[in-house]
Amino acid sequence: MDTPDRQLRYFVRIAELKSLSRAAEDLDQTQSGLSRQLAALEAHVGKPLFTRTGRGVELTEAGSRLLDGIQPAYQSIDRVVDTVRQREGVTHGTVRLATVHTLSYYFMAEVVASFVSSHEHVNLSVMGRSSPDVVALVESGKADVGFVYDAAVATDNVASTPLFDDEMCLIVRHDVPLADAVDLGGMPLRLVGFPPHYALRKMIHSAGLQPEFMAEAETIDAMLKLVSSGVGACILPSRIPEKLLTDYGLRKVGIRSPVLRRRVVAITPGQRQPLPLVAELLACAHRIASA
Repeated sequence: MDTPDRQLRYFVRIAELKSLSRAAEDLDQTQSGLSRQLAALEAHVGKPLFTRTGRGVELTEAGSRLLDGIQPAYQSIDRVVDTVRQREGVTHGTVRLATVHTLSYYFMAEVVASFVSSHEHVNLSVMGRSSPDVVALVESGKADVGFVYDAAVATDNVASTPLFDDEMCLIVRHDVPLADAVDLGGMPLRLVGFPPHYALRKMIHSAGLQPEFMAEAETIDAMLKLVSSGVGACILPSRIPEKLLTDYGLRKVGIRSPVLRRRVVAITPGQRQPLPLVAELLACAHRIASA
């Protein structure tokens, strides 16, 4: 059962975002469901609270009066809750972490293992996503911290902290006759790649390369399996573990040019300081990145 409190919370978020669709996405609700809650609140108040515009919604006079009356109260409540969480949430709680897939193979596993070993009562929820999805999860508040390539961070709604630079390499089968380092601009490239919206796929095109993509994959394992099958080579961070490549009968080839490098950053919601558990996770990531 939806309470008046929840309906008022929904109303405040719609007013802040000035869009029913954006509020529904932010609140993890369907737009039709949110519309029904708004209609119920308007029926209770006895007046319409919004008018529709070509770009979203605007408050009516009654809606403005209602927002002015309840928004400060909810902000005060949220500050108190955050204060309690910051004081009490140092050893217990949940941290929602989002990361790009590639980092889970050589960086995040070490970060997670180190953090969990010293925070046994903390529930760490890890989500593997594409770079744009990681940013969206942190920006919407559905993830407390994200690890992503800096090229994907194009919003002022997250705070970004650099960790390390990721150098790329070419990964081929052991029987492919290539030197230890190559100039990609001077050779035909048949690649297995991530889908076009992934940061590493965009990096290849931004470097001026125009390879022929023979197949696409969203996971490292699927990509390496395709390369092992002879479909094509792939470009991945040079920190990918040697043992993983050996299991697939693959090896790394250095890239002389063009320079393919991306900075890995940690991102948190920009509107407030990270909670203590998140701050400790970030400190752990910085220690491992600088080791």
